[in-house]
Amino acid sequence: MGKIPANQSKSVPPVPRKEPQTLLAKIRKEYVSLTFAKSIIFDPARLPLISILILAAELVLNVFVVQNVRYTEIDWKAYMQECEGFLNGTTDYSLLRGDTGPLVYPAGFVYIYSALYFLTSHGTNIRLAQYVFVGIYLLQLMLVLRLYCKSRKVPPYVMVITIFTSYRIHSIYVLRLFNDPIAILFLYAALNAFIDGRWTLGSVMLSLGVSVKMNVLLFAPAILLLYITNLGWLKTALQLTVCGVIQLILGAPFLLTHPWQYLKGSFDLGRVFEHKWTVNYRFLEPEVFESKAFHLALLGLHLTLLLVFASPCYKYFQNYCRLRHLEMMLMPQIEAQNRAEKEKVKKGKQSKANALPAAKGSNEEEKLTQDQEKFLKSFEKGIKKMSGKQQQQQQQNVAPVETESPAAANPAANKFSIHFDRSTQLALLPIFLSNFIGIVCARSLHYQFYVWYFHSLPYLTWYTEYTNSLKFLLLLLLEFCWNTYPSTVLSSVVLHACHVCLLVGIGRKLFRRIPDLAQLNKAE
Repeated sequence: MGKIPANQSKSVPPVPRKEPQTLLAKIRKEYVSLTFAKSIIFDPARLPLISILILAAELVLNVFVVQNVRYTEIDWKAYMQECEGFLNGTTDYSLLRGDTGPLVYPAGFVYIYSALYFLTSHGTNIRLAQYVFVGIYLLQLMLVLRLYCKSRKVPPYVMVITIFTSYRIHSIYVLRLFNDPIAILFLYAALNAFIDGRWTLGSVMLSLGVSVKMNVLLFAPAILLLYITNLGWLKTALQLTVCGVIQLILGAPFLLTHPWQYLKGSFDLGRVFEHKWTVNYRFLEPEVFESKAFHLALLGLHLTLLLVFASPCYKYFQNYCRLRHLEMMLMPQIEAQNRAEKEKVKKGKQSKANALPAAKGSNEEEKLTQDQEKFLKSFEKGIKKMSGKQQQQQQQNVAPVETESPAAANPAANKFSIHFDRSTQLALLPIFLSNFIGIVCARSLHYQFYVWYFHSLPYLTWYTEYTNSLKFLLLLLLEFCWNTYPSTVLSSVVLHACHVCLLVGIGRKLFRRIPDLAQLNKAE
């Protein structure tokens, strides 16, 4: 065989370079696919995107309800009458009354509804008041969704179905104008502040919620444990002082003039509810329902359940505290790792010939230590144990170290991140559970009380190990009970059955051995 001339060897066509994708092609590849469609339905990590759509749709839906569904007067006029007495100079709570009876809410309620009194032309502009409550509803929903987004516990489709199918919730906010939504708005503002580590702001919001309606105190046992585990006893005392000072400041006009009337009227723990309005005890005779022995029995059950669940809840809070501490320790190293990766990409752009050496060098710069990587693996293992069985990957409790590729910009750019916010699950469960126990043992539930726990129901339900069919059945039956007016023996019995079923499901999982994350590293 003859030799190939040198000039012919040089004429071999080069391998064609891959043309960069257009922006439209990148978007189509990333978002127009069955995989992406499934992820926005089932993957809790996609909830931030779905939350924007939920809020936009809820705005439209609530405006439609206000414009097309008849407003029902229940307590609004009475609220205005009670505030009118205060605005006329009366600070004796025993003299502040409305058509439905005496004023029974703390001072924060008086100030907020006094502001609404002026805003709505002495309470006559109902339509404007409804739009104010549309804003309250959307703000609270935003705070609720923010907690769910951080925890990555519940799939997006569950939130969509639950939020949009509740007629009772929408009516309580924009067709009834009760004070319960305002109290719960402050509560969720407090929870968001606690999760962000803004403890004093959270205490202020929590106390403001109590000043509107005392039902917020149902969350107090769990929040007290959260204070103790995260702050210690001294700082807990300081936060409790903040809560108390807020109450004293708000109640000052009444406490300085008629203190006993104020305390007795606004914080009356012995008030007897009328049997005709009860949602949960329609099957009892009025004499039994109003008896003191029945109330004491429910109080004893309430305290017993709180004590029974206290130990595992305390352990959850301890692990939450440790993981947040781990986050503070590792974030500087994670940021350093990302800076190194960014520098690697920048060098790669400058010279393809030096791309591989640059990548090799940058990988050696900032890394987690072997002990820290070992702890992270233990961290993931421990949370999986606490979550019970592993279902789909998008429903796992905690993400390990995640390597993400920013699709559009540069495939070589890897972002090192840990979604520590999933540890929020360890804080939310005991807080929601404390309130739920209070509702299970409540002496009487009225229709507006549904907002006390409605937005926590998806979280509590998806914490259990029931099948998805049973979970949705529980939510459906609860909605049926709260939409049955007037309540019946059947609706009351079903409501209790759902509560007990949900509490048992939570307890069966919660009382398993909870791994101590501080010891897992040694076990490895």
